[in-house]
Amino acid sequence: MVVVCGGIGLDAARRAAEAVIALYRPTQVQSVGFAGALDASLHIGDVFTPAVVIDARDASRTEIEGGNKQRMLVTFMEVAGITQKTNLAQAYGAHAVDMEASAVAAAARAHGIQFATIKVISDELSFEMPEMARFIDPQGRFRTASFAFHAALRPWLWRRVALLANHSRKAASALGQHLERFQQELSQASREASENITAPKAAARPEEPTAATSGLRAGGPE
Repeated sequence: MVVVCGGIGLDAARRAAEAVIALYRPTQVQSVGFAGALDASLHIGDVFTPAVVIDARDASRTEIEGGNKQRMLVTFMEVAGITQKTNLAQAYGAHAVDMEASAVAAAARAHGIQFATIKVISDELSFEMPEMARFIDPQGRFRTASFAFHAALRPWLWRRVALLANHSRKAASALGQHLERFQQELSQASREASENITAPKAAARPEEPTAATSGLRAGGPE
């Protein structure tokens, strides 16, 4: 499995997906990272594997085989606050929002490659995000120092930023544990497949890897 940190937002995610496809020619690409809840039943650290990803720019949909049919993810272009989360839930019937998945899905579709996504909830429906868009550079990198300086001068943001940091740590831990189990299952399946290969087939070219691109939800640095 190849893991690439793609950065924040649609453009960064698409660049990362195209690069990993060109370099490694995987059989599947996955968008892995943070998402914000659009459903009050989803909480910090809940791992989310939707059956549908919707691009909010044009309402196009990507169906995901093996995803949870009770869950949909919408990819939005910027940080979504409480009002925007409510609007997205009403407009698309989605349960969570991210900023990258639909771009990775588009790259996979363009190359005829299977797509999947694994997201973890990093901010709940009722959580109002700090203003963060201006701290994301054109390459999709979060300017942490600039954001910290901005927040330090605004005491009314301190509690929200502290909560965001705590939520992000909890979400990252939950996602890491899920991915560790996923990697173990992938390795086990690979070993079992190798054991079942007969001698004449042993020299055949092994299956190409799964590639995962990770990014940041509009919620804060992973």
